[in-house]
Amino acid sequence: MDDREQRWAQMMQAALAGDQPVYEQLLRELAPAVRAVVRRRLSRLGVPTGETEDVVQETLLAVHLKRHTWRSADPIGPWLWTIARNKLVDHLRRRGRRVEVPVEDFADILPAPEERPDTAASDVQRHLALLPEKQQAVLRAVAVDGASIGETAERMRMTQGAVRVALHRAFASLAALVRTDK
Repeated sequence: MDDREQRWAQMMQAALAGDQPVYEQLLRELAPAVRAVVRRRLSRLGVPTGETEDVVQETLLAVHLKRHTWRSADPIGPWLWTIARNKLVDHLRRRGRRVEVPVEDFADILPAPEERPDTAASDVQRHLALLPEKQQAVLRAVAVDGASIGETAERMRMTQGAVRVALHRAFASLAALVRTDK
């Protein structure tokens, strides 16, 4: 974590403890940093940079409304930049344009994925076998075979919504099975 983000984290901790002046200072410091990132992203996407302030304000409002979700043990940067990225994507969607923001643009600020404990393939197969047949089929198609929701829906003669629901339920059931198996 760089010095700037370390200072922001200390300021956020003080703000969460009720120090209003420090919180106001934090927002004043965040604004230009967020503004620079948003302006750069909009420019790369060919969107007028005049829309930057809208995204900055939405980001700062989200920081304000979601500040309780930041965990002081975590670096503040990834939390902040994820909010900014999400607000940028939301803004672009509202414009009626489908835009994909490459994750590489955020690779240097996103935290590394947490290590997952090894799960033996036999355990996965055993847990999958315990799921209802439709959930098994959907989970295998999407998660194992790499099929899209649309392809899976067409192949299984289901709506895309039904595939999403079945997939969600399958993951939830699988997670519960793995937790109880430990």
